[in-house]
Order: sequence, then structure tokens, then C-alpha cells
Amino acid sequence: MTLPDQILWGSGFLALCLLVHVICLAVGAGPLERLAQWLAHRRLIIRLSGILIASVTIIVVALTIQIWIWASAWISFGVFDDWNTATYFSLVTYTSLGYGDVVLEPGSRVFGVFAAVTGLLGFGISTAYLMAVLNRLLGRNR
Repeated sequence: MTLPDQILWGSGFLALCLLVHVICLAVGAGPLERLAQWLAHRRLIIRLSGILIASVTIIVVALTIQIWIWASAWISFGVFDDWNTATYFSLVTYTSLGYGDVVLEPGSRVFGVFAAVTGLLGFGISTAYLMAVLNRLLGRNR
């Protein structure tokens, strides 16, 4: 891919992934609220555990969808030939681990950076979401 192509496609996949992430969190807010109401008269440890487990599950679903979106991109653009490598590279890049055992060709490295940026933003949004859930839960108990 040319540099403009990498920037264009990388920006597009980044935007798609963040849109998916935000939609997953927004859609999950309703069931979380209903779960909180259902758990309202339970012990604090049960309420906190239940809501946090549900919140983390929503986040994991959002992150997993994004990993598959990036793996699909690697396959679609012919960067990797098999799903195992594409998924592994997506996970390692998205989490910013970057082991280095699988590397990109020079013509797709900038595109790969967008996957890492997507992960950084996704984890940041997820952290803020969990903090908001905790603040709301703990605020109710005062």
C-alpha cells in the first residue's frame, strides 16, 4: 500500500473500531442499569461484583469485535495469508505488546500503527467507562 492508502485505510478502520466500541458500551448501558436495579437490595459485594463482571464482559465483547475487524483487514489486504497469524498479530498490536516475532512489510507498517492507536484509544475509553460505572455504583451507596 502507498502511504496515503495506509493513512486512509488506517483512519477508516480506526474510526470503525471506535464506533463499534462506543456502540457496544452504549448498548450495554441499558442492561447494566436494569442489572443494577435488580441487584439494588443485595449485599454491596454482590452488587459491585455483578455490575463489574457485566461491565467487563461488555468491554471484552467490544474489544474482541475490534480484534476481528483488524484481523479481517490484514487478510483482506493480503498482509497475512492465514487467520491464525492475522488474529495473533491483531491481538499483539492492539494491546501494544509488539513481540516482534511477526513483523509487517514496509508497505503496511503505517497501517499497522493505526491498529495500535485503536487499541490505546479503546483501552482508554474502556477504563473511563469502568471508572464511570464504579463512581455511579459507589455514589449510590453513600
